[in-house]
Amino acid sequence: MTDTYSYVNATDQNFESEVLKSNIPVLVDSWAAWCGPCRAIAPAIEQLADEYKGKLKVAKVDVVDNPQTAMRYGVNSIPNLLWFENGEVVDQAVGALPIAALRAKADQLTAAAA
Repeated sequence: MTDTYSYVNATDQNFESEVLKSNIPVLVDSWAAWCGPCRAIAPAIEQLADEYKGKLKVAKVDVVDNPQTAMRYGVNSIPNLLWFENGEVVDQAVGALPIAALRAKADQLTAAAA
């Protein structure tokens, strides 16, 4: 079994190309390995990445390894979900949201982008 994911690992170095210049909406999951709620929400984020592949890009940003991106977007608590459209933050949520709430927002963004 191989570990293949539909999400991208965004970094301070590639954030502009992966997120800001994306031609589809992007969900950015700001997380850290030591964060329990981040680990709890990870399967839902990965499921969303698979379900919306091609319509919504999902990017994970480790805030410990990428502090510039975290500071730029005011990420003070994690998990922190930032929704981007056309390079701009259009919504933000802090905490571990249920998959239904994630899907509702994904549906809203992907419908608007269609």
